[in-house]
Amino acid sequence: MKLLEGKRAVITGGSRGLGRALCARYAREGADVAFLYSSDEQGAAATTQDITGHGRRALAFKTSVLDEDGLDALAARLEKEWGGADVLVNNAGISQPLPIALMEGSDWDTVMDVNVKGAFLATRAVARGMVRRKKGVILNIGSLAGERAIESPVHYAASKAALRGFTEALCKEFSRHGIRVNCLAPGLLDEGVGKNLPDHRLEEYVKHVPLGRIGTVEEVAAFAAFLVSDKNAYMNGETILMDGGL
Repeated sequence: MKLLEGKRAVITGGSRGLGRALCARYAREGADVAFLYSSDEQGAAATTQDITGHGRRALAFKTSVLDEDGLDALAARLEKEWGGADVLVNNAGISQPLPIALMEGSDWDTVMDVNVKGAFLATRAVARGMVRRKKGVILNIGSLAGERAIESPVHYAASKAALRGFTEALCKEFSRHGIRVNCLAPGLLDEGVGKNLPDHRLEEYVKHVPLGRIGTVEEVAAFAAFLVSDKNAYMNGETILMDGGL
């Protein structure tokens, strides 16, 4: 029996990096996967192929996590065609390598909107069906930057720290409806920020990691599949660090 056999999952930010790895792993574990992307048509096509290659259904939605009408349309289509969703992964996120002295108010708003408000809007849209069915799992993708005092853009760190509070409050509100909510906070990975750091910054980071390396998106995706599975039915309201022991 695969971990997610027969589950229906929604993953935001699914066209590249960790999001694409999540889509592929969830499909490999037996889930049908609907994913959101904002503009990367080529990446969305590749993710769709990853999902269907495992024999599972795929739905790609070109919808921003800040588009309330688009998210409501997604939820309505899932309810009609799939009978709803069992799992939501709030993965979509952005960052900007800006020191606070050069950061405009609009920069702060952009990062906070996508990383925090986007999680709120996606959750509100998808979780309505979960509440009606009295079951579901939500996984928010945080970051080590929101949990530890490491060098990181302040708006990014603040947004990821906010996801911890979002997770804990949702846990309290949704547990009565049979919905579990957790947060997974990875350290640097081989995609995204970790891929774009200057060599000297990456080397300095790795020096402090007991395992002596950064993580991979595949490793995080595999653990994320377990976190939303029925095998993990008693974990709720937690933020789990996955950083090689930093």
